[in-house]
Amino acid sequence: MSVSGPPVIDSEAPSASSGDSPSPAPWKRAAAAGAAVVATLGVAAGVAGIVGTFEPAPAPELPPGPDQAAGSIDTVPGTGAAGSAARSAPPADDRPSPDAAAGIADPSPQWLDTVSEATGVPRRALEGYARAQLTLMQEQPDCLISWPTLAGIGAIESDHGTIAGGEIGSDGRTTEDVIGIPLDGTDNTAAISDTDGGSLDGDERWDRAVGPMQFIPSTWDRWGTDADSSGAADPHDIDDAALAAARYLCAEDRDLTSDSGWWDAILTYNESRSYGEDVLEAADRYARAAADAV
Repeated sequence: MSVSGPPVIDSEAPSASSGDSPSPAPWKRAAAAGAAVVATLGVAAGVAGIVGTFEPAPAPELPPGPDQAAGSIDTVPGTGAAGSAARSAPPADDRPSPDAAAGIADPSPQWLDTVSEATGVPRRALEGYARAQLTLMQEQPDCLISWPTLAGIGAIESDHGTIAGGEIGSDGRTTEDVIGIPLDGTDNTAAISDTDGGSLDGDERWDRAVGPMQFIPSTWDRWGTDADSSGAADPHDIDDAALAAARYLCAEDRDLTSDSGWWDAILTYNESRSYGEDVLEAADRYARAAADAV
């Protein structure tokens, strides 16, 4: 891993000013919904009463690749719904999209238990992030995305699906829908008029970010996927949302183990330097905890 730093940009990148902008940030933080994770960069305070020199907190490192210890996932042969669907799916050359994940292994229960306990990432959320990594390792092996990046985004966007008071259920869906604030141009958001008739976000005037990874409806319409073969692509399902986010981050042949590739992906996800720093801090914390535990 390498120590990472954001590109030299303004402290906050400007948001799109209207729904007609050709390239608004596809996800927007629901700032009014509550704090999820706050970056803790800076100087660590000394213990009261003990004389000594201050030592700077370690700078967050770029998330590891899937071939590095903290980014690797112990697996077992795939036996879930996606694996069953893959066995009955048509040959790869006949498929219109890579939604059916043929031959994708499952994260092992022991790995999920150990890493969830060490990191504090809820086990079912971790399972979604891990499955997305394993799928991208097969679909786009040069991207080198790993679960700590997805977990960092999930932490900042929705506290892993818990920010609305619920949790991610055993079926992968949040027990309480996570719906962001109206994207009406206030609270440092873009102004994005309704694009889905309120079918995903319940708002027929403005779009709102939805689900644990906070997709706006128009972006979900393009990137949404049925990762767990449940019959529908659902942004409130962590398996679907994490895989869609991973594919989005890996677009344009990005390498997420390079400083430029990782930052380009994150700033495309949300055009905010402070957002990227928060994601990096969370991802680094998870990677360090996992490396110590496995």
